[in-house]
Amino acid sequence: MIGLVVVSHSRRLAAGVAELAGQMAPSVAIVPSGGDGQGGLGTDYVAVGEAITRADSGSGVVVLFDLGSAKMVADMAAEEAEGSVVVVDAPLVEGAVAAAVRAQGGAGLAEVAAAAVGAGSVSSASVVDGEAVDGEAVRADVELTNSVGLHARPAALVARALAPLDASVVVRFGAESADAKSVLALMGLGAPGGARVEVVASGADAAEAVRRVRELAARGFDE
Repeated sequence: MIGLVVVSHSRRLAAGVAELAGQMAPSVAIVPSGGDGQGGLGTDYVAVGEAITRADSGSGVVVLFDLGSAKMVADMAAEEAEGSVVVVDAPLVEGAVAAAVRAQGGAGLAEVAAAAVGAGSVSSASVVDGEAVDGEAVRADVELTNSVGLHARPAALVARALAPLDASVVVRFGAESADAKSVLALMGLGAPGGARVEVVASGADAAEAVRRVRELAARGFDE
């Protein structure tokens, strides 16, 4: 499984982002590296290198950074690392969450890196073109039975459940539609607990995709 490293000038910020992303992907190694190593703001080349080593299970590591010299330090540490390491220019929080969910689903290094970078282009609702579900689509109305609806953890569960399937899946709430394989897009719908959403899927695994979403909702997204 791909590991993640979060590099920040702030130790607390790095730890917070790693903690948040870890809630979405409990099996992924997400290692924070923040501060200058002496309790102040900054970055520490040695610490970043050690974080990469800790995050690498043998499949590779994606490194995210906040700003300024963090990229330079991350690049230097990546060059010296023994395994496959990709440093991505992505929004720190959104990128870490998106990458973690893709890694949890078993995606490879390039896919996880792309998920982090792509998080920067996800709009608040990530409207999906209707063409994505044309043809023999499977549809279902699903009630969000948990108390808070499609917030971070339920959205992550849905995205992870659908990631390995050969299906294009859209969740519709009101006038908005979101790619159901995108955590950030699902969260952007703002669908609260008790709301009803429409799930529309097409592709070889369309029926299974809808079944998985309905099953997650029926058990309250494990909350």
